[in-house]
Formats: sequence, C-alpha cells, structure tokens
Amino acid sequence: MTDQSPPERPPASPPRLGEIGLTNFAPYLMNRIMGRYNASLRDEMAGLGLTTPKMRALAVLSVIEGPLIRELAVFSVVEQSTLSRALDQLATEGLIRREADSADSRATRIFITEAGRVAFETLWPRMAEAQSRMFRGIPDDERRAFVATLQKMLTNIRKHEI
Repeated sequence: MTDQSPPERPPASPPRLGEIGLTNFAPYLMNRIMGRYNASLRDEMAGLGLTTPKMRALAVLSVIEGPLIRELAVFSVVEQSTLSRALDQLATEGLIRREADSADSRATRIFITEAGRVAFETLWPRMAEAQSRMFRGIPDDERRAFVATLQKMLTNIRKHEI
C-alpha cells in the first residue's frame, strides 16, 4: 500500500482586470486620486515656479532635516535623475542648499533654505485644502482607518526601510 498525496492543484489564476473593473482596482484608483490631487495644485505651483518633483522635494525637506539625496528620492517618490534636475533648479533659485555629509564626503545632504520654506508654506494651505476635499463626507474614523491601511500597504510593497 502506497501513501499518495492528492495531486497538487494549479494555483487559481487571479480575476482579469475586466472582471474586477477599473473602479475596483486599487492601483488605478490611487493613480486617479494622485493625478487629480497634483492637477489641483499645478497652477499655484507654476505661479511659485514649482513643478511636482520640486514641490515634493520641498515638502519632504520641510519635515526631514538634511536627508541624503537617495533618501530624498525615496521620500519624495521621484526618480533620482528627475530629482537631481529638480534639485539643481531649486539650488539655483536659492530654495535648497547642498552639504557634504560629515561621515562620507562623497554623499550629499539636502537642506531647505528659508526662501524654500517660505515657498513651501505658501503652497501648503492649498495642499491641505486639496486633501480635505478628498476626504469630504468621510468620517474621521474612516479617514484614520484608510490612512492606517495605506501605511500597511506601503510596508508590504516598499523596497527601502523608509
């Protein structure tokens, strides 16, 4: 008598996008939301001479003191080559300054200047207003649960410790 395990079943294939539908596919919804959020700020950013990558860098720098460029790229969700061009422009405009890292002279840390902080603080009320519009009609407990879910999702997919 031989002990036979049941044959392995092939893994079930996931439902197709057409079966799920775009409005039930979380990555699609997140892209739509961020696209609308960025578009709602575009005119005011342009008036301040900012692009989305420049705004994201200033936003991060307004709360994180002197990150390395690679850390800033992760936090600002901007490709390092795009960020490098944005940082060149921000430095020329006097909105950021670069400093060699004290532990590794090959590494560069980025700091927001007072002018950069003023530019960001000018834009911040519109950013906060745009976020408030996204959560209009959503109770605080649902908003907190949603943000907690997003934080867990980011942990699930992140490539970096930050």
